[in-house]
Amino acid sequence: MRIKMKLEDAMVYSLVSCGHGMTTERLAEYINRNALHVRQDGKPVSSRQIYAIVRRLPTVFAIEGGRILLVM
Repeated sequence: MRIKMKLEDAMVYSLVSCGHGMTTERLAEYINRNALHVRQDGKPVSSRQIYAIVRRLPTVFAIEGGRILLVM
């Protein structure tokens, strides 16, 4: 059984697992490919959703050189 995460947790997990920053598109692809977060409507996570989380949580995520990075 696979554990489903909140989107922000899936983003942190993905960035830590990869060991480097990613673009919003790449991060969304990684989360969808590994089924780390599933939307209630069943659609894949979009890069716009990733960007919205980054903007909402500036103490956790930063954008540098077009890539999403962890602040913590």
